[in-house]
Amino acid sequence: MAETGQKLKEEGMRLFHEGLYDEAVAKFEQAREMFAAEENEIEVAEMVNNLGVVYRLQDKWDEAIAALEEARATFSKLDDRNREAQTLGNLGGLYADKNERDKAKETLRQAADIFAELGDEERQGETLLALGVQLWKTGDRSGGLATYEAGLQILPKPTVKQKTVRNLLRMRNRLLGQKNNH
Repeated sequence: MAETGQKLKEEGMRLFHEGLYDEAVAKFEQAREMFAAEENEIEVAEMVNNLGVVYRLQDKWDEAIAALEEARATFSKLDDRNREAQTLGNLGGLYADKNERDKAKETLRQAADIFAELGDEERQGETLLALGVQLWKTGDRSGGLATYEAGLQILPKPTVKQKTVRNLLRMRNRLLGQKNNH
């Protein structure tokens, strides 16, 4: 039975989750070729995005940036705002890993704005948390804390740790006489 692009994609994801990155790259490349033959631009871009994520984990910075920028451009061209925002988030994480804080802030802010437009509170909140950390690390302590706090407030299903931090921030706000947004 011939492998389809979808089966290759699924196999690549399985290998990725098992930490077998070189093998995952090979499957994503094969899937990309199959999707290209089918003229399925969205899935081609999805495979390129997946390659970018793997390259990031392998510290192959140039390959990762090139792949993620290519995927982002395709998602933008096809008006797939959700995948575009996810790819911007991936780029933000990559730039954070490289200590390119300004680029990290810019791409994370773009991703958060798109997730807000789409009403995706979970991803918007998670992206704001990452952006808050970047702002903090660049010396913008008040902006970082405010952005992080905004992300915590938006998250519909915070973890136990996030709930604890959110409650501590609410207590701080009450003690300071500030109103809570949520």
